[in-house]
Amino acid sequence: MDIAEVAKASGLPASTLRFYEEKGLIQSNGRFGLRRLFSANVIERLALISLGRSAGFSLDEIGEMFTPEGPDINRTLLLAKADELDSKIKALTSMRDGLRHSAACNAPNHFECPKFLRLLRVAGKNRFRQANIKLKRKVRTYLP
Repeated sequence: MDIAEVAKASGLPASTLRFYEEKGLIQSNGRFGLRRLFSANVIERLALISLGRSAGFSLDEIGEMFTPEGPDINRTLLLAKADELDSKIKALTSMRDGLRHSAACNAPNHFECPKFLRLLRVAGKNRFRQANIKLKRKVRTYLP
């Protein structure tokens, strides 16, 4: 399959396919003129990459799953990612419920609604926690 056929079959732009090839996630088998050629199993690899990205895996984590013998998926990493998704689902469900309540709340002003104020506090704590984690990561990269 040439790169245009892979792009059409996968729904990914050719630039993404070239980027994935540069990262070592997929490999072309050669060229036909200026066009890269891929084996048919590249579609399966792209599907696995897409699934991994949807689940929140980084491209580096996904790249580690590919071996010359085929995919070797770390089950411990899968469980950790599933736990992470459970946590996100819980937080998003709570946020959704708070927003639904706020939309239907009879308080004259949202800032008079205890449930809305609780939602604001949780959102603020999460935002500050995320900013603090990012800051700590940056500091670690600069420390000897």
